[in-house]
Amino acid sequence: MSAVGRHPNQGTSTGTEESVGDLVSRASQQISELAREEMQLARAEMTQKGKRFGVGGGLFGGAGLVGILAAQALVAAMITALTLLLPLCASALIIAALLAVIAAVMTAAGKRQIAKAGTPAPEKTIESVKADVAEIKEASHR
Repeated sequence: MSAVGRHPNQGTSTGTEESVGDLVSRASQQISELAREEMQLARAEMTQKGKRFGVGGGLFGGAGLVGILAAQALVAAMITALTLLLPLCASALIIAALLAVIAAVMTAAGKRQIAKAGTPAPEKTIESVKADVAEIKEASHR
């Protein structure tokens, strides 16, 4: 067959067509970049969740400390009640009640922070990876 009867792209590779090796190489590079981006997203999400768990845990710790102080004040109030029947006892009970209210508020705030943090798994990243896998599967079937 003469060169005139052949299709222009038969037997030669032009700049517009990519070889299978080039396509595989580019796909590998893109998958590698995608994996790095997903890891960065997971790291950012876990950092945010870690901060929320830290704040919530700190508030629970503070609530525990204030609760202990409230118990100590209550003990002091009961001792005072036995020795000096009313004037000193009333003030000690007021302080114990105030500390108990502070502990309750801190406990509620800590509970809200832990609830906001959600599960410790990086949920957004997991969903993103699932979407990426579905997209890759769909693209490979075309």
